[in-house]
Parts: sequence; structure tokens; C-alpha cells
Amino acid sequence: MKKLLILFILFPFLAIAQIHTTTLRGVVRSDQSGEPLPQATLKLTATEFVTTSDEEGRFRFENIPWGRYNLVVSYVGYETTHLTEILTEAGKEKVLEIRLQPAGISLPVATVTGTSVPAQQSIEAITTEQTLRYAATYMDPARVTVSFPGVTVSNDQSNALVIRGNSPNYTQWRLEGVEIVNPNHLSNTGTFSDRPTTSSGSVNILSTQLLGNSYFLNGAFPAEYGNVLGGIMDMKLRTGNDEKQEYTLQASFLGLDIAAEGPFSKKSKASYLVNYRYSFTGLLGAMGMDFGGEKIKFQDLSFHIQLPTEKAGQFTFFGMGGVSNNTFTGKQDSTLWESQKDRQDIIFKNRMGATGITHQMSTGSRTQWKSSVVFSALDASRESIPYLPNERDLYHQLDTESKQLLSISSRLQHRINNKTRLTGGFFVNHQTDKINPYAFFMPQEIRRLWMLQPFIQWNSTVFRRFSSEAGLHYAWYGGLTPKGYLEPRIAFRYNPDPDNQVSLSYGLHSQLQPVTAIVNIHAIGMPNNRLEPTRAHHFVLGYKHFFTADKQLKIELYRQQLFNVPVSGGFSVLNLPEGWPPYSLRNEGKGRNMGADVSYQQYLSRQTYLLIAGSLYDARYRTTGDWHHTRYNGHHTLSITAGKEFTKKNESIWGLNFRMIWNGGLRETPIDIASSNQQNQLVYDESKPFSIQMPDYVRPDVRVYWKKSKGNYNRTLSLDLQNAANIKNVAYSYYDSYLKQKVRQYHMGIVPVLSYRWEL
Repeated sequence: MKKLLILFILFPFLAIAQIHTTTLRGVVRSDQSGEPLPQATLKLTATEFVTTSDEEGRFRFENIPWGRYNLVVSYVGYETTHLTEILTEAGKEKVLEIRLQPAGISLPVATVTGTSVPAQQSIEAITTEQTLRYAATYMDPARVTVSFPGVTVSNDQSNALVIRGNSPNYTQWRLEGVEIVNPNHLSNTGTFSDRPTTSSGSVNILSTQLLGNSYFLNGAFPAEYGNVLGGIMDMKLRTGNDEKQEYTLQASFLGLDIAAEGPFSKKSKASYLVNYRYSFTGLLGAMGMDFGGEKIKFQDLSFHIQLPTEKAGQFTFFGMGGVSNNTFTGKQDSTLWESQKDRQDIIFKNRMGATGITHQMSTGSRTQWKSSVVFSALDASRESIPYLPNERDLYHQLDTESKQLLSISSRLQHRINNKTRLTGGFFVNHQTDKINPYAFFMPQEIRRLWMLQPFIQWNSTVFRRFSSEAGLHYAWYGGLTPKGYLEPRIAFRYNPDPDNQVSLSYGLHSQLQPVTAIVNIHAIGMPNNRLEPTRAHHFVLGYKHFFTADKQLKIELYRQQLFNVPVSGGFSVLNLPEGWPPYSLRNEGKGRNMGADVSYQQYLSRQTYLLIAGSLYDARYRTTGDWHHTRYNGHHTLSITAGKEFTKKNESIWGLNFRMIWNGGLRETPIDIASSNQQNQLVYDESKPFSIQMPDYVRPDVRVYWKKSKGNYNRTLSLDLQNAANIKNVAYSYYDSYLKQKVRQYHMGIVPVLSYRWEL
């Protein structure tokens, strides 16, 4: 009876102790072959929790208090790996896939993110946790990159990335390692002409609920990457929980987000992960937010299914799809007109989808083979309907663009020994573009082409402190002007000691122009079909210093020499944001981007993180004669991203996050007001291309959150403030044909987003 009485008294305290525990588990694999590594040792630093992986490479930490951990993983013959920023919470198991590099291949430095980072220069891993923690990202990994050196956005309404002075058109999106069409809602967001772009939009269609790590590359790309000049956003899908059902619900001023994941059965390791999102701007509009008089809506659905087998490897099926639209309603009463936009209704619609299958298997302990087939498509339309009867027949416009991309890839990686690795494979893309520009009477332009891109790469560590990568990428473009290009890639790295690294990389790259550069709207049926891909030499000299496992300094000097750039007179596609140039273009132009990127990063440790990133750069172009500034030559970028967490008796976490962005203003060409008035449309003074630099862009972002775990669920209440100081930043200038004058357009003011997230 006494024992029962003591147990009854202690039970509430025991229950409280159990409330705040959870599970951290996963699998340890060889990075080269994908084979599981049994008997690997895993230790949560600053705790007593230690475990080893089983015969399938699986490990498990049971009943650990929720919170943040650092994990050290070691295995005989492999490099010891440090992982930080691991957040565990009640009601949500943390599942990791950890890939170790064999000793002698990887460099003697620590890995400091949630999962392994590829051993390449000019690459940043973007974790899901960072996307959820950094201020004003809206759960979009592309918006995280603004915290990195050399990256800015052309308009803060969108995720259009200007990378080291390159146009956003030269950013490539990948899903599970293969190229896909623009995976963003409202691809006209933040544009000059209100027409779709090729690589950006308001927000990523693929929800963060499905994302694992994303990788951002911005330098001399390794041999497996092709058809890209500026940067790469390579998104990886997260595997659903294969042991228990879990759910996530998030409601915010932007809309509703619902996710579910779990195993198909208790006897199978097959799992699913699905997410639905419906977003709207009604609540923000009710709070006084101005979206230019537009009503904006979007929704999307995405899924990821994993089917492991005992002998045939692992299969995955995935898909994503989204529809979005914005509608501007003008003013039928002409006495209320305040600008040319008020004289019409404008309806923009955007649809995007992608689906695919991957297969991955190991053949022995040294070889891994992965193949994939992905189909993606994008349709966008813009209709403008003038109110005046005499303008309706002349200016009623319906633009349509569609793009379909079938991507097939296969990749084989083989570890010859502990010092040498060989990787080879191919990508095959079939692309179809259809476009109806501006008017109903113009015929539809159709472009079809094939891209064949085989590659091979050799990684070797001749000496313990010296390693190299040498590869060849062959790009064959068929459909316009069939032609092939051999593109060498090479990189050297030297570690004088475990804390320092020096590297030198070179790559020759090429990229097709977007369909908007092919179509000549003033020469119906005569597009620029003979254009060849634009090409570039890219050199990067880098230095890294590791102060500790969670603190590092990174410096990169780069030079990008572009050639085969389509030009006409003073026009160059390097300055083309969207729309169709009314010129006959020739591959006779050049470009030049060079600069220095510097960053200091302290990953989240001792409840604090810090990222200071800055760059000085110069971006120029030449058609004939002198070199000129490009549209995107802002000369400098600077961002400070920092955060602090406060834990209250292991019951809750308060987080304060801050990001300050200070970038040089982008450029524009002066408007010839007299000629514009005479022709009743925008006319530039082409004798002074991009001679006007807009004022510097300054934007502070703030995120405050409160996390609470209880029983079998956790919840997060957060408030994001983009442009918390409500600074009025200049975006661009345009000519208003109604006002007969130049008008300046501004970036968005303060944008508050309150959200509540519940996981169980």
C-alpha cells in the first residue's frame, strides 16, 4: 500500500518528465555506395546519449528531452562527421539520413549542417530548419539564399535571384537532381511588364513540409551540372516517417497548410508524405496591405512515396502541382482613373505540375546507381481588357506561354579505393515551348528541342592534404541549330592543416536562351531560330578557415567571362528580365562578371547563430564598342542574419530572428519623355544604357516565435515582419501613357505574417 501511495504521489512528476521527450533516429550510409554502415558510433554531445547503428545502418535515441542537439558520427575507415542545428520536438520524430565519406576522399573538416554537404566549392546547404527559422522566408528555400554573399533579388515581391550579377533567367531549378520548369506560383510577380518569367515567382509551389535539404550552387559547377550559367537551386525531397503517423497543420495570414505522413503498414518500410496548401491575401488585405489592387490566390498539392525493396533497391514516386491567379479590376468610371492601369481589367493565370519516379540501388559496398524520369509542365496566360470601346479592338491582349520538359537521367558512382572515386552518367531532356505573344492575330510559335548531356568525373586524393576533381560535360543541343559542346571542369583543394582550405575551380558552361529571346514579335513567323547557347568560362579561387566545428570563414574570388551572347545594336539578353525583345539577335555579344564574396557563419550553438555575408562585384556587357553596366550591376551586397533562442525550464523556446539586407541599387536606362509622349508608349534613351543606378536597397526583416511541446504534440506561434521599418525602396521607373510622365514603382512596405503551426 505504501509503494502504491508513493507511486501515486510521484506520478504527476513522472508524467511531466515524459511530456518533453521524443525520438531521434535514422540511418547511416556510405556516401559513395549508399550501403548501410553497421556499428557506427553516434553520440549527442554534452549528453550521456550514445548508440550504435544496427546491421541495416539504423540507429535510435529513445526518450531524449526535446531541444537542440549536436551529433558526432564515427565509423572505422570513414571521416568523423559533426552535425549541428538538430531540433527535436514533442510529437514529431526526427529522422536523419547520414552519409559518411570514406577516409582519404573527403577533406579533414567537419560537416556542420543537418545532413552531409557535397564536397564541392561554391555550394550552400539549405536545411528545412533554416527555412522555418530565418526571418521572412515564407517557407521558401530560394528566399533563404538572400542571406548568402553575392545574392540579391530583382524585386522583393518575388524570389527572382540575381546571383553574382547574372540575370534571374540564368538560374536553374532542379528536383531530385534533374532540371524542371519554373516551380513557382505567379511567375509574373515583381516584373516590369506583368508577364511571366522563366525561373521565379511569388513563392515555391513545393511546400517546405516535403523538402529535405536543398542545395544552392553559384560557382564553377561540377561536371554533372549543365544548361546553366548563373546558379542552381537543387531541391531534395524528405522521406515520410516509416514507423508512425504524423500530421502538421499551419494557419497564417497567407492561408492554410496541411500535411500527413506515415507508413503504409506496420509490416512494411514503405512510407508516404503528402501536403496540401491553400493561400489567399484576403486577411492581409483586411489589415490594410496593398497588393496594387490585385486579388491573389494560389493552392498546391504535393506528395512523396518511398518503396524500398529487399533486392531491387529503392523506388520513389513524387509529384507536385499548383494553380495560381491574380486579378486586377480597373475603374470603369474614367473620372476615377489615376494611371494607365486603371483603364483595364488584367487577369493572370499560372499552372505548374511535375511528377516523377526514381530508382536507387547499391551493387556491392562501393557502387551506387541512381536513375530518374521526371515530367514537368508550366502554362501561363495574361489577358488585359480595356474599358474604352475604341481601345478594346486594338489593345485587347491575350498572351499565353507553355513549356513542357521531360527529363531522364542515370548516374553511376563507384569508389575505386579510399583515394579515388569515379562518377558518370547522362541527362536527356526533351523540351517543347509554345507561345502566343501580345495579340490574338499573331500565330503561335512552337519550339521543340533535345538536350543530351553525358558527363564523367574523377575525384582523387593523391596526398592526404591535396585532392582534385576533373570532369567532362558534353552538351548537345538539337532542334534549333544542332551543335555539341565539350565542357571541361576541374577543381583543386589543398588543406595545409585541418582548419584551413584553399581551392581553385574552373568550368566551361553553356545555357540555352529562354523562349522569350527566340520569339521576334515584330517579325511574325521569323523567330531567332539560329541562336546558339550562351557560354561562359568560370574561375573561382576560394579559402575557408574553420575556427571550430560550428564557426567558419569563407572567401571566394570569381570571374565569369561570357561569350556567344545574343545581341542587337545596343540590346543584350543579359539584361532581359521578361517579355520578348523585338530584335533579330546574333551571338556576337560578351559579358563579364567578377567580384569577391566573404561570409562568416556560426551555426546554431549555445542558442545563438550568426551569418554575415557581403560581396563586391562588377557586372558588364558589350554589344559593340564600349563595355556597359548590366541591369543587375549593383556593385555590392551585405546581409546580416542572426538569431537567439531562450529556453524556459525545458518547457518552451522563445526565438528572436533578424535579417538586415543592404544591397546596391540595380540599374535602368533613362526614359526619353519627349519621344514617349510622341509615340504614346515607353521609349528609352538608348544612348545611355543602364546609366542610372537606383538608390541602395535596405530592408530589415524580423521573426519572433514561441515553441511549446506538450504530450504528443508541439506548436509554434510566429510573427514575421518583412521590411519591419517600412522603408520605401525604389524598384524601377516606367512611362505612364495616361499621365504622360515617368512614374517610379516601389518595393513592398512592411508585410506582417502571423502563423500558428501544430505538429502531432
